[in-house]
Amino acid sequence: MRVALVFEQLLAPVPGGTGRYTAELGAALVRTAQPEDSVTGWTAWHRDRTRASIAGIRGPRRLSLPRRALIAAWERGVGPAPGGADLVHAPTPLFPPTRGRPLVVTIHDTVPWTHPETLTPRGARWHRAMAERAASRADAITVPTHAVAAELAEVLPRIDPGVVHVLGAGVARKLLAEPSQSVVDRIAKRLPGEFLLSLATLEPRKGLDVLVTALARIGDQALPLVVVGQPGWGGIDLNVAARAAGLAPDKVLALGRVGDEELGVILRRATALVAPSRAEGFGLPIAEAMAVGTPVICSDAPALVEVSAGAAVVVPREDADALAEAITALVGDSSARADLGAAGRAAAHRFDWDDVAGRAWALYRTMA
Repeated sequence: MRVALVFEQLLAPVPGGTGRYTAELGAALVRTAQPEDSVTGWTAWHRDRTRASIAGIRGPRRLSLPRRALIAAWERGVGPAPGGADLVHAPTPLFPPTRGRPLVVTIHDTVPWTHPETLTPRGARWHRAMAERAASRADAITVPTHAVAAELAEVLPRIDPGVVHVLGAGVARKLLAEPSQSVVDRIAKRLPGEFLLSLATLEPRKGLDVLVTALARIGDQALPLVVVGQPGWGGIDLNVAARAAGLAPDKVLALGRVGDEELGVILRRATALVAPSRAEGFGLPIAEAMAVGTPVICSDAPALVEVSAGAAVVVPREDADALAEAITALVGDSSARADLGAAGRAAAHRFDWDDVAGRAWALYRTMA
């Protein structure tokens, strides 16, 4: 079977979690393919496609339109489409005309309906419109969690439940591998001795403002916060937010984007991962932290509760006081942290990209 994967998210200014999902799914599809299978990546016309190159995947091949023009065309259901494929999978709601072939579209969350204020107005409208088009045109809609499947049924009541399939998500193999000593030494120099960690694009949906407020309420005893993630929409400036909350300048350290090996070191050295998101479709940072035995505190967003599966401390969304209490209790109890880390490791076997790819191949074959 010849599968075309839309790789445009890998070349977005901020690829984010959906870019990571796209890359990991593509790599896993190659690892789990049969000899007669092939996977080809497709992008808009970019001069440099390096970031969309994945070992074992053909291409990436360029379509005839640059990014903005291609998005505008696909919004209207017209324009160039991947060729030479038996099936097309768009791992985000940006999908091409089908040209008579089966189409799979991944919808990662229902944030454009449930929390539109955490997106730009145009972004919220665009995602709603493309998801609605996908619901009427795609042969299959894949989602990362049962929580998203249930929410889609509410926000898109006309969607056929039979076309929605839960594929899940996984943890990158590079994160699970023991990092080299040179990387450990290099990264350790940039980190506090003990710290809280948040992995998030700097945008309103991630709830980092709630976390900063919680740390301010803990006061001088609060551990430093290390944040790994690129700036996104919404003008979230952690230093400004920290000063406004009354935190000392050394209480927040923003590292930006880091590689998988570096991230593996940071995850292992963290006292706890804190994910106070207002809404998520999966919550990959939680799965990553659990897989390496780092205890997790997360909000009660349904997808985060599903992914953590009882192996995290769960607090109400938007509740800085409850978050501060949870952080204080966990940081002060080494036994609880050890128990939570062990529970996370035990539950993390569910997060395997090859399993995700196996479910995807099975879906593709039923459609073809």
